[in-house]
Amino acid sequence: MLPKDSQAGGYSDRINHALAFAAKHHDQQVRKGTRLPYLTHPANVAIILTRYGCDETTVVAGILHDVIEDCVTKDYTAEMLEQRIASKFGADVLETVLAVTYRKHDDDGGEFSPEEKKQDYLERLAKASEQARWVCAADKLHNANSILSDIKRTIQPENVWARFKVGKEGTVRWYRSVCDRLGELGFDSPIMSELDRTVKALEKL
Repeated sequence: MLPKDSQAGGYSDRINHALAFAAKHHDQQVRKGTRLPYLTHPANVAIILTRYGCDETTVVAGILHDVIEDCVTKDYTAEMLEQRIASKFGADVLETVLAVTYRKHDDDGGEFSPEEKKQDYLERLAKASEQARWVCAADKLHNANSILSDIKRTIQPENVWARFKVGKEGTVRWYRSVCDRLGELGFDSPIMSELDRTVKALEKL
């Protein structure tokens, strides 16, 4: 846990700017299989991080964590998005965002398969900062809770699992893999108890 005087108070110009930046780049995007604006996800990640008393830089990175991965367009390359994040929010925010961004290619330029992409993500958590691990945990916590909520609201849970290419088993296995990997790396922050309970709830479905 970070010192009290470094914690985000839930609002600042920097956080407001990050939300506006994310809203611009996630514009027209919706959550997979729903009509919810995509911005609801990074906003909830920020709420989770604030609830656990994380500092402002971590909260800002949480808001921006999917921009490079999901917002490449004809107007913005990944490199341009990286430069914009660094110039507007700082190198520390960019470093955190990159640590939780799936890479498409290995260090030699070879293209990852979907499974290799996930394995690379897990391996890179070993060198990730404490801030990046917080963002990772909050991201997975909100995603897993979203699945649970959607399943509770429907009489056809198979439609929820159909959103994911790897289906129910692959999706649940992924969340367990991330949770276990964070634990293996010694990340024992309070959020881990909530993440583990949520993943267990998925496993029991």
